[in-house]
Amino acid sequence: MEEKLREYARLLVRVGLNVEQGQRMILSSPVECAHFARLCAQEAYDAGCKEVVMNWTDDAMTRMKYLCADEEVFDSVPLWRRHFFNDQALEGAAYLAISATDPENLKGVDSQRIIRAQRASGKALKDFDRLQMCGGFPWCIASIPIPSWAARVFPDLDGEKATGALWDAIFRAVRITGDGHAVQRWQEHLATLDKRLEKLNALKFKSLHYRNALGTDLTVELPEGCIWESGGDRTLAGRSYIANIPTEEIFTAPLKTGANGVVMGSMPLVHDGNVIEGLRFVVKDGKIVEATAQAGEETLRAAISVDEGAAYFGEVALVPYDSPIANQGLLFYNTLFDENAACHIAFGEAYPCLEGGQNLSKDELKARGLNDSITHVDFMIGTSDLSIMGTAQDGREVPIFIDGNFAPAFS
Repeated sequence: MEEKLREYARLLVRVGLNVEQGQRMILSSPVECAHFARLCAQEAYDAGCKEVVMNWTDDAMTRMKYLCADEEVFDSVPLWRRHFFNDQALEGAAYLAISATDPENLKGVDSQRIIRAQRASGKALKDFDRLQMCGGFPWCIASIPIPSWAARVFPDLDGEKATGALWDAIFRAVRITGDGHAVQRWQEHLATLDKRLEKLNALKFKSLHYRNALGTDLTVELPEGCIWESGGDRTLAGRSYIANIPTEEIFTAPLKTGANGVVMGSMPLVHDGNVIEGLRFVVKDGKIVEATAQAGEETLRAAISVDEGAAYFGEVALVPYDSPIANQGLLFYNTLFDENAACHIAFGEAYPCLEGGQNLSKDELKARGLNDSITHVDFMIGTSDLSIMGTAQDGREVPIFIDGNFAPAFS
């Protein structure tokens, strides 16, 4: 087990972040994950990191704050926290986030407090958010089990067994076997994604049409000059990194005003410490005009009202239904994994998926038709019968997905 943990830490630091000699690394981690965080820190120092700066989080303290703190707390961000994130981003520090939380940690919390906190954070951390979206610094999000999360994924197993089962599932998802060859497996995986990427970009699609038996019937227009991207990315300085480990997706940015139809969530969405089930959006001219859910509807409505851009789409992503994560047959209750088990769409901020988009300003990206928001929330829409038909610039219709997987031309 310890060898697998060290291999995982090595993968995140040396491949996920690709830490440079003399670079600072910011490490956000739950206190429950301290042992693994220390392994990541040591790996970073071994890679030549100048300093590892910790940002500890704690579910219990977070819940306590949202339930008990004074109202004014949720409308501002302390100056020290602004400097902590913005200054490090401007410096180009690497950022590693260990994402592990109780899926329902904020159940029962006043949703308005959450919205206000998000709005305050969006205003205060503009430099961090802007640079993160355009590759201004390398960043990577990964996960390890904590008991409350494991209990939700494996409710029929006792505590330690549930945590052990979640460890096994995560290791399979991130291609860790303990043989020391995870880096090679990831290089091969990224090469496969890149081959599909080249084929998609060569066709220069102008729209996508999604349909399945669940009720999704959605047309999404793409902006002129859009490009598809995959799990492997590059900073503005040209250094490679992987923003999400695991990653199975190929994604692009839609035209803000170009989505029309109905889209159904195919899996529960964990957002703001709540579980949203049975999500359904009606979209007109890009804007979500109707949002319902079988459970967590209040949380969903709050999520799309954080700002004006929250009610528009910022990402469409292709993930085959037949994938290492989906094939485990698990609902992870963690978007990092669940979004990589199914095709998904995000409402909120758009990645600059345009030719030369990394070097464009916010205003230039908006002028090209991309959405701007302080939020970015992925929700899953992939099913075993999902079809996606692409329309190329010359009017040709090209099947992209058939029965939940890439059409033969992209296999």
